[in-house]
Amino acid sequence: MGDALVGKQYASAAAALDGLVADGQTLAVGGFGLCGIPEALIAALRDSGAKHLTVISNNAGVDGFGLGQLLGTRQIRKMISSYVGENKEFERQFLAGELELEFNPQGTLAERLRAGGAGIPAFFTATGYGTVVAEGKETREFDGRMYVMETALKADVSLVKAWKADKAGNLVFRKTARNFNPACAMAGKVCVAEVEELVEIGDLDPDHVHLPGIYVQRIVVNPTPEKRIEQRTIRQEGN
Repeated sequence: MGDALVGKQYASAAAALDGLVADGQTLAVGGFGLCGIPEALIAALRDSGAKHLTVISNNAGVDGFGLGQLLGTRQIRKMISSYVGENKEFERQFLAGELELEFNPQGTLAERLRAGGAGIPAFFTATGYGTVVAEGKETREFDGRMYVMETALKADVSLVKAWKADKAGNLVFRKTARNFNPACAMAGKVCVAEVEELVEIGDLDPDHVHLPGIYVQRIVVNPTPEKRIEQRTIRQEGN
């Protein structure tokens, strides 16, 4: 096991994953595109060599960065995700039958994770009824409208990114980088949080905490993440 420095804090991303990740696991990974992804933890997961993984995440990063790195090393067996349009290797593996894919409307994916963390086994949603999303799923009518039953998502390990944490694991996310991270954290049996700043217990205003520390078991500090931008579009000069 990777030794904790103090309480929940670990010296590195590799140490935080040591003894925790294994072949065949299901992992929930926060982020939306490249915004709010746990960069150091994803790299450490790649370096761990764990394979045959099922990964629950909105998308799979881009080629060569984020979860795209694990596609390149063929460590991911199945993706449970929503938007995958920025990753050519994802497309290639899927079309070649090398990668399993469970598609979800974005809001459905978020609610499936939230349900997993809340102990709700399933729920009904109108989203996806009458489409391929509903194939093989129970449907039911409520008040004259048809709904699809979606099951909750749970993970063996959650990898999330936050802006700040205190040593008890209470997390604060920064603006839109919050995205899927709280839901992913709650859906995992064990949650590892990558943070930019770690403060003492009591330094965070309780009203500003976005995720209570009871959901976080391990913390690793990465003060200078790369924070790549997927696409940068700027106005042409003179326009």
